[in-house]
Amino acid sequence: MPRAVTLIRSASLSDVAEYAYAATAPAESRMIFLAGACPLNEDGSTAAIGDVAGQAAKAVENMKTALAEAGASLEDIISTRVLVASSRQEDLVAAWEVYRDALGDHDVPSTLMGVTVLGYNDQLVEIEAVAAVVDS
Repeated sequence: MPRAVTLIRSASLSDVAEYAYAATAPAESRMIFLAGACPLNEDGSTAAIGDVAGQAAKAVENMKTALAEAGASLEDIISTRVLVASSRQEDLVAAWEVYRDALGDHDVPSTLMGVTVLGYNDQLVEIEAVAAVVDS
């Protein structure tokens, strides 16, 4: 199945960033807007309490499930925002590394943000995503 998302790189901007600077999808694409993927277990409890990387992994797992139910996969993501409830850069990097490894070569435009608090008890990570697919 052809992919709708085209990643755009720039030779004029720093190559230090581990993501494409922009992405496009054709007008006929079906856009999928995901709620923030949280590190929640099926029973509603927070997974991996106190473990940023563990929570990032659970959030990615939950994001993959939501994408699949919408007829998409990680390769259909067009942009993301990774939120980490911490003011410590190393915590942000820990979440980013899990997220980046999950997306592999599909390094979509992304924003990594430290925030003061997230919505669930003991929650440290949340990942927002938008995807685009071309239905056959």
